[in-house]
Amino acid sequence: MGSVSPSPAQEFDLTKLNPIYENYKHVVNGALIPILQAAQDAYGYLPEPVLEAIGEHLNVPISQIYGVVTFYAQFHLEPRGKHVVRTCQGTACHVRGASRILESLKNNLGVSPGGTTEDLQFTLETVACIGACSLAPVMMVDHDTHGRLKPDVVPKILDNYRN
Repeated sequence: MGSVSPSPAQEFDLTKLNPIYENYKHVVNGALIPILQAAQDAYGYLPEPVLEAIGEHLNVPISQIYGVVTFYAQFHLEPRGKHVVRTCQGTACHVRGASRILESLKNNLGVSPGGTTEDLQFTLETVACIGACSLAPVMMVDHDTHGRLKPDVVPKILDNYRN
């Protein structure tokens, strides 16, 4: 007799959801988004077994849950890096060389925008504006803003965030 593969739900520790459910047990309506946010904080993203468990707990169809998580950009269905690198592509940054900064990031990380490094250390994103135009070109790593960038300093900045 062959071994049975575990179901996707068995591959995840769904007990992380219990304290989340407890925090929202008194919320009659509108608990879905805060529960999804808390679950994403706990898991780093929203894997299918977690979405299924939340749907069962709230008695919400999985199709409705997918509708919510695919509508809001804050939710992620794939694992993300420990550090999120956002590079500004707005007008001020573009004029001052944002494309060279993006190329340096892509070369250094080995991923394109929207991608996550294999070691799950970095996720690369492009944004329309960071709001630090006077520092253009700009990138953010997590909540840290790095401005007046030159392509050759990008690897040094990233090294400060590597394990």
